[in-house]
Amino acid sequence: MTRKGRRLTLIASALSVIAIAVGLGLYAMKDGVVFFVTPTELAAKTMEMRPNARMRIGGLVLPGSVVKDGDRHVAFAITDNQTEVKVTYTGLLPDLFREGQGVVAEGALVGGVFQADIVLAKHDEKYMPREVADSLKKQGVWHEDGQGAKTAQP
Repeated sequence: MTRKGRRLTLIASALSVIAIAVGLGLYAMKDGVVFFVTPTELAAKTMEMRPNARMRIGGLVLPGSVVKDGDRHVAFAITDNQTEVKVTYTGLLPDLFREGQGVVAEGALVGGVFQADIVLAKHDEKYMPREVADSLKKQGVWHEDGQGAKTAQP
């Protein structure tokens, strides 16, 4: 084998090892990927989803839906003004969590109820997750006020 042939063999071997490593890395991360959905998208995809698939759901906390059971267990509904999804959460809620505000919950849909293990609330009056804001803009309920702040109107 010539020097050129050995070099080509070495390069081909290195590329194949790198390709296998990348493939194994992507395969290992597939369960770590968490997709964002709105309540309407969740309702449409419920039959296609694998059981206990992790996801993020975002929207507005439905006014009048927050029910606290003890110190740490809370049930509420998230809406995108078209569809509502019941959510249960056990833990401490963020200080800025309240009815009518934007929220993102991460967890899994179990028996028609979204069981969240992480709840994120907006951090000031100008913030809302981009996916939630885009969904509300599509529905025509996202408005800019006179000072440039964005607000959701029911």
